[in-house]
Amino acid sequence: MMEVVIHPRVQKYLENERDEKERLIEHLKKLSDDPYTPRSGADIKKLKGKEHDMYRLRVGEHRFEYFIDEGKVWIDEAFKRGRGYR
Repeated sequence: MMEVVIHPRVQKYLENERDEKERLIEHLKKLSDDPYTPRSGADIKKLKGKEHDMYRLRVGEHRFEYFIDEGKVWIDEAFKRGRGYR
C-alpha cells in the first residue's frame, strides 16, 4: 500500500468542492491500493509529454494529476474539465 500525499493547492480545491468533497477524497484514497488501474467511477490514464510519468484520475467532471515517486502517490494538480490541461 502506498501513501497518498496531497499538495496544498489540491487541498484548497477540495475545500471549495463542498458537495462532492467526500466522494473525491474516497477516490483519492483508493489510489493507495492501485494507482494504475481504472475502476468503476474513476478513470485513470497515463499522460503524454510530461517530464516524468504523470497520470490523470477522472472522477465525473473533476481531474487530478498525480505521479508516483519513492513509493508514494503525489497528487499534484486538481481542476474541473472545462479548464483543460496546461
